[in-house]
Amino acid sequence: MSFPIALQLYSVRDDMEKDFSGTVKAVKDMGYDGVEFAGLYGNDPEEVKKILEAVGLEPISAHVSYEDLSADPEKLISDYAKIGCKYIAYPYMVEERRPGAPLFEETVAGMKKIAAIAEKYGVKMLYHNHDFEFKNIEGVHALDYLYQTLSPDELQTELDTCWVNVGGEDPAEYIVKYSGRAPIVHLKDFHKGSAGKSGKLYNLIGIDDGAQEEEKEEEAFSFRPCGSGVQDFPDILEACKKAGTAWVVVEQDMPSMGKTPMECAKMSIDYLKTINK
Repeated sequence: MSFPIALQLYSVRDDMEKDFSGTVKAVKDMGYDGVEFAGLYGNDPEEVKKILEAVGLEPISAHVSYEDLSADPEKLISDYAKIGCKYIAYPYMVEERRPGAPLFEETVAGMKKIAAIAEKYGVKMLYHNHDFEFKNIEGVHALDYLYQTLSPDELQTELDTCWVNVGGEDPAEYIVKYSGRAPIVHLKDFHKGSAGKSGKLYNLIGIDDGAQEEEKEEEAFSFRPCGSGVQDFPDILEACKKAGTAWVVVEQDMPSMGKTPMECAKMSIDYLKTINK
């Protein structure tokens, strides 16, 4: 089997900001089957639905912060349901809300309430990991602790294969571990650089981690188009088949290799077409 492939539109966020409909059409023309949102850029949900229908892209899911969902869950979930999204993912959890942190229990209670509202709209909640969830809590990874605390009905996985790898685990093995609970998998490639996991890592996803020094490209960690880094994507796709994954989603937080975000997105889909069979 081959997988339908979506693009996380955060990857081309500057283009989306400038020209929402034109960028979406370009994504379709590249060969993508669907999209995952990271905001609507001020567009009305009904208008977004029409734009996607016109170009023939499927709305898969959306990244929405826990804070935004907590503030107005009914509106946000209903908006994405109107567009046609079947999933909403928490894209990042602030430190005080993570397993073992002071607000974790409060956050779990909030996630349960959000999941109940999402169920009314036929939407499933997902969690998109980074590498910090591979810190151990009570003898298990924080990510596993989170999934042990919430049921599959309340929270499913959106495993980010880059961050699983950076966290020290094999992405394919981790996908299989969550068979039946991994409807969407993020395909993300990266270059470790000679300096390995450097302080620049989180600056690349818009989080100030205090890193000041500039690094040469060959020394620095960088996100790469799929097929241009260290990931074993044939193995990852085989794991997705075993796990019952429905969609794979390309995400590249920052462009690299002297390419624009749109060029990187095209490189990823062109590569994945050669192995997604």
